[in-house]
Amino acid sequence: MSVDEPATAMYRERADTLSAEAGSGPELLCAHGTLMDRTMFDPQLDGLSDEYRVAAYNLRARTERAFDPYDLHDLVEDCRAMMDGLGMDKPVLAGMSMGGFMALRLAINYPDEISGLVLIDSTSKPHPDDDIELYRGMIEQGRDDDGMEQSMAETVTHFLFGETTLEQNSELVESWVDRWRTYPGESVYQEVYSWLERPDVTDKLHDLDIPTLVVHGEEDASIDYERAEPTVEALDAETALIPEAGHSSNVEQPEAVNDAIRSFLGDVY
Repeated sequence: MSVDEPATAMYRERADTLSAEAGSGPELLCAHGTLMDRTMFDPQLDGLSDEYRVAAYNLRARTERAFDPYDLHDLVEDCRAMMDGLGMDKPVLAGMSMGGFMALRLAINYPDEISGLVLIDSTSKPHPDDDIELYRGMIEQGRDDDGMEQSMAETVTHFLFGETTLEQNSELVESWVDRWRTYPGESVYQEVYSWLERPDVTDKLHDLDIPTLVVHGEEDASIDYERAEPTVEALDAETALIPEAGHSSNVEQPEAVNDAIRSFLGDVY
């Protein structure tokens, strides 16, 4: 695809409206996961901007291009356009789940454009066939809905949050449920299909020389840490296992995640 295709060009031309940032200094750019948005990185903007320029942006599913088919390679070009629009020069790229799937492909295709990777509850491996069928059934069931059904949103909480968060931080969980209820089914369908049948890219990581931190919630029920271990080994990555956190560890236990990212950025920069 062309980097000037309108859906990608909007990231360069409207970087200020599609992103939020705080601080100055060495740069960290954050890409969210499925069903989330740039605000999931507010704890990182708040907690790391004393030393770093931290930015987070909305991927296509949270924009007016949410209904158009796209894939992870389209999201790679969007991310490159965002870096250009923000005037970022070789930032560390942090990706949560889907954002990590994208970040790995950007690293493979454009290794000289980033200074490091932070992979949050993500993996270079594909989803198992059983998971693919489960997710396909869920998104096809709700594709024609104007908003996510309450029952579906409640089910999704168990994919996105750990048991500790579900039991002890109902305010956080409910705030995201309320947001998911506003998502048109077609936007969720296209978002999940952008990565659902992605190929394994683990073998392509061995030759990369990119500092990498893998952050993973110990209660992640969507991608357990064992499925991230091949990525850790291929990239010779540092790891930070986060207790009492699930698939959204950076928003569930932000202090622990911020400590790990701060230490990593100190080594990179």
